[in-house]
Order: sequence, then structure tokens, then C-alpha cells
Amino acid sequence: MFELSSADALHEECGVFGIYDKTGETDMVSAVYSALYALQHRGQESCGIALNVDGVLSNHRDLGLVSEVFTKRVLEDLPKGAKMATGHVRYATSGRRTRSNAQPMLLHHCKGAMAICHNGNLVNAGTLRRELELKGSIFYGTSDTEVIGYLLTQKRLTAPNIETAVSETMDIIKGAYSLVIMSHTKLIAARDPNGFRPLCIGELPNGAGWAFASESCALDAVGAKFVRDVLPGEIVVADRNGLRSIDTHCGKAPHTICVFEYIYFARPDSIIEGTYVHEARLQAGRFLAQEHPVEADVVIGAPDSGLDAALGYAQESGIPYGIGFIKNKYVGRTFIQGSQAQRESSVRIKLNAIPSTVAGKRVVLVDDSIVRGTTSARTIKLLREAGAKEVHYRISAPPFIHPCYFGTDIPDEKQLIATGHTVEEINKMVGSDTLGYLSVEHVKQLAIHSHCGFCTGCFTGEYPVAPPLNQRENVYERPLSQSNTNKVL
Repeated sequence: MFELSSADALHEECGVFGIYDKTGETDMVSAVYSALYALQHRGQESCGIALNVDGVLSNHRDLGLVSEVFTKRVLEDLPKGAKMATGHVRYATSGRRTRSNAQPMLLHHCKGAMAICHNGNLVNAGTLRRELELKGSIFYGTSDTEVIGYLLTQKRLTAPNIETAVSETMDIIKGAYSLVIMSHTKLIAARDPNGFRPLCIGELPNGAGWAFASESCALDAVGAKFVRDVLPGEIVVADRNGLRSIDTHCGKAPHTICVFEYIYFARPDSIIEGTYVHEARLQAGRFLAQEHPVEADVVIGAPDSGLDAALGYAQESGIPYGIGFIKNKYVGRTFIQGSQAQRESSVRIKLNAIPSTVAGKRVVLVDDSIVRGTTSARTIKLLREAGAKEVHYRISAPPFIHPCYFGTDIPDEKQLIATGHTVEEINKMVGSDTLGYLSVEHVKQLAIHSHCGFCTGCFTGEYPVAPPLNQRENVYERPLSQSNTNKVL
């Protein structure tokens, strides 16, 4: 779904990256910068880079896009000569949009320092944070990553090495986490036992070292060769001795990657669990054509994540594929929409229909999802104004009816249009002639070359890990007039 406003679109969670070059020949600043650009689609609120120069860790992080945070001057001022580095792009699925929550998170303790990058959400973060606070831990932000950092620090005080501390921390934390951790001498990747979020391994040219990334497209950006995915529950350590694996947490839970990685989050050129995302989206379109056929003249996709599924629908149905929209790639995220007139104008500024493709035609519009329905209604209105005779709306995912607890920013159930409304009612609300969603059965079959299960909790309410009983609330972000001071103190 294209972004018209932050309220209308689903948001990516985070992207992590780490690189280790034992030769010291890689320009680490340039490499991480390129990788973060490749992962920008996974988070646009903040970003950061941490560098290890001869055992000394430093970082730079701030709110904004990669190009906004890492200006030419900032890049020139970053330390040179690093053999290890990590990077992170973030969208706040938990924790406020503040600089204190930006990553990599750099922690110093009596046994050294570590830089932590995290993608995912913990279901027991609230409980763990409270326990840590009662033991004297002081939190500067509100993200799950800080909880992980404190636990790692505590375990490292008694553990013989950092990888053991990571393993002992994994015994405690529950939920979704793909981690990249940098110490003085090691670069570590770790993935939760369910494998909710993707994490892969790449090899640098000439065997110079290794890279870890949320998606393989980041490996491509730094010239690394994709090797394999980090296994669910696996800890992978890169150091001067090479690459080694710790599998003590593997096989402790069913492998259930978030299926929305294929539908929306990941880039089409990334390979996840053996299946290229582009192939999965083509398959979604084919399934849609089988489930919801219609007589039409042209198939179009909503930029950008609807394009591949639209092509699949066209291939399966035999209806010609066309380019129905032009998306303006030069409109900033902070475009001012003060008045209603400005808001209406911004729709056309960010996205506009192509009349020669849709005028006088029966149009099949393929999109990845419907959240609140406002964006969908505006999109269909654009097609009507461009002369479309009919608009048949096809969605390459089942209806969202439940929240996500594992790193996807799905609004509260009360704000989801599919909660409390039938498909026919939604069809009328968004203004389409017909509406068809992909079935849960078929969404589980999108990754045609993958041998894993999928988390579909946002569609079914059935979660691989029990969700938290109560939603977290940071009382310190509430005005005193709305707080129970007895509980706070």
C-alpha cells in the first residue's frame, strides 16, 4: 500500500546489518551506508551506524532517513579504519519516536562494550523491564532493544564470552527478535526460535569476511554473496577465526516467519527462506485470479508492493497488465497537509492515475492490504476521476482483524476496517465494484520454495507465541492529571 499519511499505511518494522572484514580493506562507512539505503524500506523514522576501530566502539544515530542523518559532513567525520560495523533503520513498532530509541544502541560495561541492533518485538518486554527497574536499571528510552541490552550486560558479567551471554539472554526473552551484536572482537547474529523476522548471512569477496542483514538486498549492496538464512534459534559468530554456529536454541519452536514479509515488507529482489519475494507476490496474484475472477480490460497494481501481485493476476487471468499510476518519488515524508484542500491535493501530488490506461475500461486494481480503508477509497476515487468504468479491487492478503505483537505496526482492532464489517460492506465503503481478499489457505502457500511455517495471527488470531496479557503503557509519558501516582511511585 502506498503511503498517503502515516495513519493510513502499515509500517515496516526495522532493518539490521552487520559486517566484519578481517583484512580491514573494506570502507566500512561506505558499506554500511549502502546497506542501510538498501534497507530503507524497512524503517524511515531513524537510523544509525556503529563502528569498531581497533576495539573502540562509537556510533552516530538520529531521527530521519539515511540521507538526512548521514550527510556528507557526518560521513566524513566518522572514524576510519574499522574492521567491523553495524547499522540499523527503524520504525517504532514499540517505543516512542525519539532519538534515544534510535539504533544501534551502544552500551558500555565493566567487561567492555557492545552495539546492539534489533528487529522485532518481545511479548514479555514489559515484565522484563519492570524487573530490571526494580533492580536499579535506568532506562533512557522505551524500546525492547534496551531491555535486551540490559539483560545481555547482566549475563556477560558472569558468562565466559559474549556468545554465551547471548544464549543465556535468549533463554529469557520471548517473541520476535533478529539481532546483530558487535563487541570488541566479534560480530554476532541471533534469531528467535520461531524465526519471525528474516536474517541472512553473506560472504565478502575473496573470503575477506562476513555480513549479516535483514534482507539479501543489503548483501547485494555491499558486494557480498548470499550464503544462507540464519536458522531460527541460531547464534552465528564472526571473528578472526572465521564463522561458527551455536544451535542450542534451534528446534525449540515451530518455524513461523511472518508471512507479511512476502506480501509487503521485503523488497522484491530479496530472497527469504529460499523464495524470492517477487516470486511470492506473483503467486499471490495468481491465487487471487483463481479465487476472484472477473471480466475486465486491464490489471493494474497500487505502487509499489501491489505491482508484482498485479502482474501475477494478469498472467493467470489472461487480462492485459498495465501501468495505472505514477508515484511521485520526490515528495518528502513531511509534506504539510494542514487544510482539507491540502490533504486532497497531496493525494494527487504523491500518486496520480494514468487516464490512457484506465479511461473507459473495466479495471482490476491489486493492492497488498486494506487497513483503515481511507487510502483505498482515495485510490479508487482517483481511478474513477481518470475515467475508469469499473474498479474491481483485489487484495493479496486476507483481512486484518487482529493486532500483531511481533514487529508489525497494525493498528488497534477498533481501527481496522475488517473488524466488524463484511467484505460487501467494505466494498461499499471503499467505493469499488467488487472486492476480493486472498484466502488464509493460499497466503500460507505463497513462498513456493520455502520449507517453513508462517505466522498469520493478524488474520486468524492464532499466534505461535502467546501474546502479552496487557498492552504496555509507559506511565511517565502520561500527564500527572491522568496518572495514578501511587502506582507510579
